[in-house]
Amino acid sequence: MPAAQAAAQTAAHAVDRYFRISERGSSFAREVRGGFATFFTMAYILVLNPIILGGVEDKFGTQLSGPQLVTVTALVAAVMTAVMGLGGNLPLALAAGLGLNAVVAFQLAPLMSWADAMGLVVLEGILICVLVVTGLREAVMNAIPQALKQAISVGIGLFIAFIGFIDAGFVTRVPGDTGTVPVQLGATGRLAGWPVLVFCLGVLLTIALMARKMRGAILISIVTMTGVAIVINELADIDPLSWGLTVPVIPDDVVAAPDFGLVGSFSLFGAFEQVGAVTLVLLVFTLLLSDFFDTMGTVVGVSSEAGLLDEKGRVPNIGRILLIDGAAAVAGGAASSSSNTSYIESAAGVGEGARTGFASLVTGGLFAVALFLTPLATVVPAQAAAPALVAVGFLLMAQVRHIDWERYEIAIPAFLTVAVMPFTYSITNGIGAGFLAYVVIKTVLGKAREVHPLLWGAAALFAVYFAIDPVERLLGA
Repeated sequence: MPAAQAAAQTAAHAVDRYFRISERGSSFAREVRGGFATFFTMAYILVLNPIILGGVEDKFGTQLSGPQLVTVTALVAAVMTAVMGLGGNLPLALAAGLGLNAVVAFQLAPLMSWADAMGLVVLEGILICVLVVTGLREAVMNAIPQALKQAISVGIGLFIAFIGFIDAGFVTRVPGDTGTVPVQLGATGRLAGWPVLVFCLGVLLTIALMARKMRGAILISIVTMTGVAIVINELADIDPLSWGLTVPVIPDDVVAAPDFGLVGSFSLFGAFEQVGAVTLVLLVFTLLLSDFFDTMGTVVGVSSEAGLLDEKGRVPNIGRILLIDGAAAVAGGAASSSSNTSYIESAAGVGEGARTGFASLVTGGLFAVALFLTPLATVVPAQAAAPALVAVGFLLMAQVRHIDWERYEIAIPAFLTVAVMPFTYSITNGIGAGFLAYVVIKTVLGKAREVHPLLWGAAALFAVYFAIDPVERLLGA
């Protein structure tokens, strides 16, 4: 046997032993296929994250650069997914979290600068790491009823879908508030224009592919409708402004050097000068809560589907996995890509046979390649990407089936959590309404002792948050 071939076999055996590929009943081919499947089912984040973060101005009127956002989104996803593969040995990919980036864009940025907002994301990630190291993460998780955790996911799903309808122009604010309904269909009460048609076709295509359970349905829809938008923009007489921030035109170059200008653009304590202490605590708590439970559900779900849970239902290497996930939140804030978290789309890789962290190395490598394809990602108009927001809203909405709607003591708080988020355009408000309602109802029913002390503390903070104006007036008096 040639020396080179023997060395290659020895290296393959070493990799097999490290990742326990054969031990888990997998193979290199399955791991590679799984890595590709996971990437293609979640690569839409390279488009959506820049649209969500780049479409909003901070308190001082500053917007983040689209190409720079594509770069940092790919960068952190590549690095942290590879770290998860090496350190956690789980076929689990990480990227900027949908829902979490909505909190950053629509809750934090309007109150402070982007650097301050990303600094809070870093702080949130550090807190998660501390909670993991001290063992408090499990305690905090146990404090919140499962139904409220599920309601938070559902509420965020509706909120994200609502954002998608608005970004596409399918839903608009009624001009000149005259006491009529606050929003309407299209720009004039009816749908009009080619861009909105692109969105409508995109929604139909996405849901059709999802119904057929086609892997990569969201990405296929985005790519297809971007092509349709480019053709329409070339052939039809369209005002470029009707597309919004991104006009679908073929770029001069497909490959471009990544722009790392946003890396390190965060202020760790700058937010303390912009908002009050109570608001600040609640904002960090909202980020923490969203990141917290999405990760736990994703890790358990992916591990269960891969058959990796032990006889007690525990996830292997859970401590390291949760610590890496917390570090991903820190890295996301430090790079200005928003908090990064584990993706349930990793289940697509498991479906292709992936059982180890080697698949995550493959997925991370594909995100690294995407660093040099920024021009392609910045061609996508909101109308082609927004259907994905509607689809993700549906996926999150599916949690509603687990809530016991017959028990009013949990159903009412869950309903308020779900309803208040989109209706007030605030994730924080929805969580606060649910927590307060839960504590009040339990108290009225004589079950106050069933409420965890940590939940009492959170409810107290939210009570001050909602009553901040009269409290400030009282203190001022």
